[in-house]
Amino acid sequence: MDTHYLVTKSNYFIKNSAFDLSLEEQRIILILASMVQPEDTDFKNYTMKVSDFIEVLGIKTENKYSKLPKITKELMQKILEINDEETGEFLQVAWLSAVKYKKNSGEIELEFSPHLKPYLLDLKGFYTQYRLSNILSMKSKYSPRFYELLKMNEYQKKGCIISVEELRRLFKAETIYPLYADFKKYIILQTQKELEQFSDIRFEFEEIKKVRKVDSIKFFIFPNVPKDTKNKIKIPKLKTKTKKELNTDKIITEQEKDKIKAEKVKADFDRAYEAFLKLPQEEQSQIELEAYNDFLKESESSDNKTLRGIFEKSKKPLIIKKFKEKKLKSRKKS
Repeated sequence: MDTHYLVTKSNYFIKNSAFDLSLEEQRIILILASMVQPEDTDFKNYTMKVSDFIEVLGIKTENKYSKLPKITKELMQKILEINDEETGEFLQVAWLSAVKYKKNSGEIELEFSPHLKPYLLDLKGFYTQYRLSNILSMKSKYSPRFYELLKMNEYQKKGCIISVEELRRLFKAETIYPLYADFKKYIILQTQKELEQFSDIRFEFEEIKKVRKVDSIKFFIFPNVPKDTKNKIKIPKLKTKTKKELNTDKIITEQEKDKIKAEKVKADFDRAYEAFLKLPQEEQSQIELEAYNDFLKESESSDNKTLRGIFEKSKKPLIIKKFKEKKLKSRKKS
């Protein structure tokens, strides 16, 4: 299996499903999800070498071959809850319908529960898609889930607001870290660190208080180039038993095109920034101020210390955007 494979989930599923899975259990689900394509109309059975599966899950104990059946057994007992407040429907369902170990061939076969079809199959719109490589190397069990929530809201320039209560519900962490300070330290800040280290997005956040208590969090999401590319998990090849296979070559080609495009964008960005730095200091300061005002306008926020701090960490691309806009206006005038 290649990390170019895509995980695709409906937005409804991402924002309404609540579950508590270990890191190993999440890796199993995400690997299977990456084999499903939005246009598929039915689930497939997936087989994989047990030795490869153990490597992906990062099991390094001496009794690793006996530990794997325990992990899949516990996963089959884990319940996923989907709560739809608009319709009043509340679904409790297991992730997997079956796991089969084939001793003669040394393979494992896994099947998704058919109840998950509406959220992973035949998706026509309103879904979120990302590369498997963005999440498999994360260390905290909360990071992949957090990543999906933010990835879903990636293009909201004004930021997205999620209540602390809702985050606790989605993570099944209502009783974990009851103090917000601990919830922030061990879940939010840890996720922030891992997303910047491993994924294609990063975030800053602003705490929203009610009666001197943090009630909600406003997340500002930015594109990111992963800092850690050496320690990413290498994923062996998965094979499916149906005739319809993933078009891996096409996906890899698209990835290579994206890489070339990203290199061109970076080169253009670097040239623009060098040109900006050659401007008089007064002109640089004016452009930076205008970029900050645009940031406040897009995020529908007023000036405050927190937002100034967020802007400082992410100002370079915003400044270059404003610099190019002013340069273009100048050309049109001339």
